[in-house]
Parts: sequence; C-alpha cells; structure tokens
Amino acid sequence: MMTKAMWLASLAAAGLLAAPAYGQDPDPVSTATYRCAEGKSMVAMYFPDAVELTLKDGRKFALPQVISGSGTRYANADESIQFFSKGKTAFFTEGSDDNITYKDCVAD
Repeated sequence: MMTKAMWLASLAAAGLLAAPAYGQDPDPVSTATYRCAEGKSMVAMYFPDAVELTLKDGRKFALPQVISGSGTRYANADESIQFFSKGKTAFFTEGSDDNITYKDCVAD
C-alpha cells in the first residue's frame, strides 16, 4: 500500500509536483471544498507552492503553482491539466484545448 508520502515523492520524481523546500511543513496551509456546475465538486488541499486536488469522479492531481496573470494557477509540466482559483471561486481545465471540465466552482 502506498502512503501519502510515497505518493507525493513519486509525483515529485515524475515532475508533477514541486518538491517541498527543505524543512517545509508537509501539512496543507488550507483546504477548500468547491461545489461546481453540473453537480460536480472537488477538494483542494493547498500547500505553499502546490495544490492536491481530488475530483468528484475520484481522480487525484498534485500540481505545482505556476505564474498567473490573476488569481492563483496550478498546472502540470505541459499545462494540459490546470487548476485556477481566485477568492472563493475556481475552475479546472483538461487537455491541450483547455476544456473546462469543472466550472463555476465556489468554495463552501
């Protein structure tokens, strides 16, 4: 059985998650549950420079924070998976065409 630490280490090794700074607390800074359009939802665990997402369909993503023009943006290396948040709102995109699969999301 893979522990959370092992899972995060494997994602970091694959370049899907920025490795935490030396001595950084592995506990999340905050957690938010988002309710989205079409009955979808997702949970975001925020870290200083990354987010761990759990989508309603059971998929999980660990994404490093990347440069954003407004709000906060997290993305994998090729930016085919992106999570955007600003205030209490968020959305999630997938694919090279930035298909918004979780939209109109608002934190509880």
